[in-house]
This record gives sequence, structure tokens and C-alpha cells, in this order.
Amino acid sequence: MGYEVAVNKAWDNYILAGAEKLAQVKLLNDKYSVDIEARKILSFSCNVPAKDYTAIIILHYLKSKLQGLLDDTSGQWLDFRELSGVEGYQSAFRQRVIERVIKKFGGNPQGLLAVLERFPGKVSRQADAAIILEVFEKVPVLIQLWKGDEEFAPEANVLFDKSITKIFCTEDIVVLAEFIVHQL
Repeated sequence: MGYEVAVNKAWDNYILAGAEKLAQVKLLNDKYSVDIEARKILSFSCNVPAKDYTAIIILHYLKSKLQGLLDDTSGQWLDFRELSGVEGYQSAFRQRVIERVIKKFGGNPQGLLAVLERFPGKVSRQADAAIILEVFEKVPVLIQLWKGDEEFAPEANVLFDKSITKIFCTEDIVVLAEFIVHQL
């Protein structure tokens, strides 16, 4: 029941923005069907309903798309700390996103590059290992990883194209980043 109010509000806002009865959207390597009349979002790959937090992100993205907010990407990367209103989210972002990237790939930075075999994106040269994932159309996310040595532990960062601030609020960006890391 925790997400029920947020899910209903996301549906209402999407419908008010002029949504069509049926839509499709690609999120990482999965496509979802969005049915307004049934108020259901189904994954094409496994034919199961999207989890509530995923549905909210999808609906917010589609609403932004309908409102014409999906401009071309800026090419300007923002650190999470540069987003507005992050004060209450910084430690959660570090724990749920950054530390999970480090735990999964810190001992094997090349493993991060192998993610591109499953997800749309490209290699970046901005760290020891870095990839830019196309999370949604016109929503790139840069994941950077630096290998550790005798002196320093491995470190990671997740950066967002500046255009993301037109599409999602800070809370959505945290949820989206956490979703991405779980998929890796």
C-alpha cells in the first residue's frame, strides 16, 4: 500500500497531460505497454505488471514526453550533489546506488563494460571503466568506476545529463538510479 497514492497521482497526471489509451516505452532493455483504461503497465519481456516504483517512473517519463520536455540531451553531466533538493537523499543515494556499483564491480572494473552486452549504451573514457546507458529515450546516465589499489579503495559515481532535471524530480532520480543499479 506504500506507493498506492503516488501511483494513482502519477496515472492522473499522465492522463491529464493528454495520454493516449495505449502506449509503449522502452526502459533499459525492456519494453513496457501502458494501458490507461486498465491502469496497468506490463513488461513485454516477462508479461508481468511493473512494480509500483517502476510504474511511477514510467508514468512521470511519459508525462514529460507528452509535455515536450524531452529536449536533446545537453552533454553536460551532473553529479547527484548538484541536483536541487538532494540534502535528505545524499546518504541514501550513496548507500543504495554508489556502494552497490562498487560492491558489484569494484574488484572487476571490466565487468562494468560487459553490461553493454545486455543494455543500450556506449563506453565512456571518463574513468578506469565507464559506460553511458540509454535508460529511456533521451535519458542517458553515466556510470563511472575507478579501480582501487594499495592506497585507495575502488570508487564509483553515477552522473546524469543536465536535461534529466526537466523530466524527473530528485526523488524520481534516486529511484531511477537505484533501479538501474539493480538491473546491472
